[in-house]
Formats: sequence, C-alpha cells, structure tokens
Amino acid sequence: MHFPADFGQRFILTVDTEEEFDWAQPIRREGYTLHSVTRLARFQEFCEGVGVVPIYLVDYPIATSPAACEALRPAIAAGKAEIGVQLHPWVSPPHDEDVNEFNSFAGNLPAALEREKFRRLRDAIEQGFGAIPLIYRAGRYGLGPDTASVLTDHGIAIDTSVRSRFDYSVGGGPNYRDHPIVPWWIDPVRGLMELPLTTVYWGLLRQFGPWLYPKMWRVPQLRGLLARIGMLERIPLTPEGVTLDEVIRGIDIAIDEGVPVLVFSFHSPSLAPGFTPYVRSEADLDAFYDWWRAVFAYLQRRQIAPTSVAGLMQSVTLA
Repeated sequence: MHFPADFGQRFILTVDTEEEFDWAQPIRREGYTLHSVTRLARFQEFCEGVGVVPIYLVDYPIATSPAACEALRPAIAAGKAEIGVQLHPWVSPPHDEDVNEFNSFAGNLPAALEREKFRRLRDAIEQGFGAIPLIYRAGRYGLGPDTASVLTDHGIAIDTSVRSRFDYSVGGGPNYRDHPIVPWWIDPVRGLMELPLTTVYWGLLRQFGPWLYPKMWRVPQLRGLLARIGMLERIPLTPEGVTLDEVIRGIDIAIDEGVPVLVFSFHSPSLAPGFTPYVRSEADLDAFYDWWRAVFAYLQRRQIAPTSVAGLMQSVTLA
C-alpha cells in the first residue's frame, strides 16, 4: 500500500463508542447503561480545539440513542467528526444466537446472522447520524472468515479491527499476534483497507518481541519485570492502562519503524468516571484529558499531523 511522498506520517483517533457494562462479568444482552453519552459533546469540543477529527465507531445502543445522535450529528455534518460501525453482536438485533464468549466475536456467528446484524446496525447509524459509515471495527476485534465480504458489500472502505500483537484465541477470538502494524489491502481489487490498531514493542529486546512476548503469557510478573528494567514492553497507543511516558516511547518506536498511520483508540465509557477500570474518579478523568493534551502536543512536535477516514481515502494510491 502506498501513500504520496507528502503524506509523511499521520495519526487518527478512534473511539469505541459503546454502552457501559461490567467488564469483569460475563457478557449480557440486558443491563447496560448509556450514562457516558452525555460526555461525548465535551470530548468533541476538546478535539475540535486541537484540530483533531475523532472517528466514533458506534454500536447499536449508541446508534439508537437520541442523545448520542444529538451530541455528534452536527460535528459529523460539519466534517469535524466521522462515524463508523462497531458491531457488538450481543446487543445488536436480530437476537438469534446464544449470548456467550464465543458468540461475542461477530466473526464466529453464522455468515447470514453476522451480515444481518451488520446491515441493521449500519442502517441505524445512517438514520441516526445522517452519514454513511465508511469504517468498521468488530467489537472485541472479532473478525471472521465472512467479515470482509460483508464490509465490501455494504460500502465499507476501511476495516480497523486487527489489534496487531494481541491474541484473543483463548476466548475463541482471533489471534493477531503476527499481523503487521502497517496498513494493507484485504481484497485483490484493493477496495478494502486494513488499518490495524498500533501496538509496538519497546526495549532492548524489542526485536525479539514477536517471538518472546507471547511465550510469557503465563508469567505476567516476568512481563512486568522486563518492562521495568527496559528490556521488553508491549505498548498500545491508548490512554487505557498506558502511561504518558509509555505512550511517548511507543510513538517514538512507531515513527522510527515508519508506520504511516498511527492508530489511537479508547472506549467511550472512559469519558465518565466509574464505567471502566481506567477512569474511576473525576481526578482520573482530568488526568485522561491531560494525557491527550500531552500526546497531541508531542505528535505536533514530532510533525505527525492528524488525518481522518476522508483524508486516508483521498491520499492512498492503488499502485
């Protein structure tokens, strides 16, 4: 995949815009809340103040929330935000499957059911937000063998479900451990781009990260030790569980490795205290915004400009 010479390196900000539920409990179809929707407007205003176009990847409860549509629709219409699809199958109709961990990865569902859930969600997004979504992220990063055809048949141009260097196979999900961190074409006609979330290895042993890090999954204490002594650390570009010092190191590695598009992400319930493990108080929320301020300032200092789905589609070449 090629970008023009003047494209340089860019970044995008993706928001997994979803309902609140207890991450520590088994997945349920009912019992979720939407309290953090009221915080979307503040985050959008914050992004507009620094010239960043956030990409809201919304699931069915958000797509059918009048409050969410009201908060984001003006910014989307003005080109100051973009909308995409995030399929949480357990809360997306039709509800024809058992709710369990295996079925929480949409790619594990029967092909016709995955397709119908996607279609209804995509249509709800277009109706609620007044825009046609062009980007997709599977909830829980759950791609499957039929997902690409579903996306291309519904006009999706970019998939951003691959979380490179993570393995979800223990729960029945995909293994992205060996996937690249640079974009690639999924289909032979080059109509569907994969834009993986950015995760890098840092430390003296980082060249061995793809081989060594997975071998330590049974020994998390060893992972922690190697990170503390600067030997090996896996750094995803997210404020959730990643300190500012860590993400700066991750940005530097991604730049040095020539990653053309740095993909940042977080979950929208982190915009309000008490709904994710990462933001438990108003002080945590203040620190969350401070993290982003520092990251945006550092990216500007490193001359990594923001881009968007529209910007990527205009820039990528098919050669």
